[in-house]
Amino acid sequence: MTTPHDARARGEAIERIAASWLTERGLRLLASNQHAKGGELDLVMQDGDTLVFVEVKHRTTARHGHPLETVTAAKQRRLVKAALFYLQRNRLSCPCRFDVLAVTGQSSAFEFHWVQGAFEAF
Repeated sequence: MTTPHDARARGEAIERIAASWLTERGLRLLASNQHAKGGELDLVMQDGDTLVFVEVKHRTTARHGHPLETVTAAKQRRLVKAALFYLQRNRLSCPCRFDVLAVTGQSSAFEFHWVQGAFEAF
């Protein structure tokens, strides 16, 4: 049985791997695990002049659905709210986008599916 602590540690490890993978593709990590009112931002990265809020989702298999399916409209609203709080707290005004990075598999053979501009702030 997995404890909440184990799940949290595994999630943080996946987020570090995801940040490294995205860095190799030209993004720059600015922050991770940013808690904000109503939500948490997994990764805050920079892609040129654009601030990128990255939601990282992992599943070892797609047996119960692909990780991308877990980013529901409700989840998107929470991410937008958290991003607005982050922008306000840091006094930022810049182009932004929301990406989702789905990671599947085990550590020996992760597969990455990166959706840039996965959804818009509504």
